[in-house]
Amino acid sequence: MARYKNRYPHASHGLGAALKWMGEFRKLKWERIDLPRAQNDAAWLKANRSQDSLTWVGHSTFLLQLGGLNLLTDPHFGGRASPLSFAGPARLSPPGLGYADLPPIELVLVSHNHYDHLDEQSVRRIARDHAQAQFVVPLGLAAWFRARGITRVTELDWWQSAELGAARISAVPVQHFSGRGLHDRDATLWCGFVLELARRRVFFAGDTGYSQDFADIAARFPAMDLSLLPIGAYDPRWFMSPVHVDPAEAVRIHQDLRSRLSVAMHWGTFRLTAEPLDEPPQLLAQALAAAGIAPERFLVFRHGETRLLDLDAGTALPP
Repeated sequence: MARYKNRYPHASHGLGAALKWMGEFRKLKWERIDLPRAQNDAAWLKANRSQDSLTWVGHSTFLLQLGGLNLLTDPHFGGRASPLSFAGPARLSPPGLGYADLPPIELVLVSHNHYDHLDEQSVRRIARDHAQAQFVVPLGLAAWFRARGITRVTELDWWQSAELGAARISAVPVQHFSGRGLHDRDATLWCGFVLELARRRVFFAGDTGYSQDFADIAARFPAMDLSLLPIGAYDPRWFMSPVHVDPAEAVRIHQDLRSRLSVAMHWGTFRLTAEPLDEPPQLLAQALAAAGIAPERFLVFRHGETRLLDLDAGTALPP
């Protein structure tokens, strides 16, 4: 079986380190944290084809409406990030936009096959209910979709692009790994995506540690209009740093990509690591202040929050 590799040297952890971390994680105790939610106008979202908007469903799932196209990133509407219905990380914040409230979906980006990013029930439902939806996935993952009867799938290698209607989608390298079982680690690729549409350039990071890859992306795609960047699942750093950025590193990515506007994701939905559920936005605010970046240039949405995008001005405003 072919195994994919990251492009730059970095720390890696074997089974022993993973078992150590799992043992530590099981001993942790957390206080219940209820994160604020936003009300959105599902009827407006369903009808909207004229105004650019962004809605955070939760974790790494966004509904992006851009240039009249409706796009989902790493769609996850399920109750667990797990192969099991009764065990594994439970959803602690309900989807900010219900599945039934989705507008017609034309494009779905899936960054890799981890259970918190590729939810089988969600993609099956989208393929069934949105006949026009085209899935874009990294190398090696199309077979998984086709085995489930999902045939409208385009597979991309790093730096490879596809023209899908008016949109151009490019898969770009990020530092992570893949696997859904005990024996398939790195058997399929992982990636970020660059969407070029309506004279705009949008970056979706998927899941990533910090690496030279972002400087390489910036060299090929100067100045992002919008970047969707992870800020959570980073603690403890001795174990998570190769594969998950912390908020300060997310700010570095924002700078590397010369992003006009960034929006935070990958926090506050599933408890995957040791940090408190509400800590990532607090550390992000500190990191932005330390870097001298105005907070309106790197936003944190509430679950379900919709904002209208004015990417000429680099702003995202309430409707």
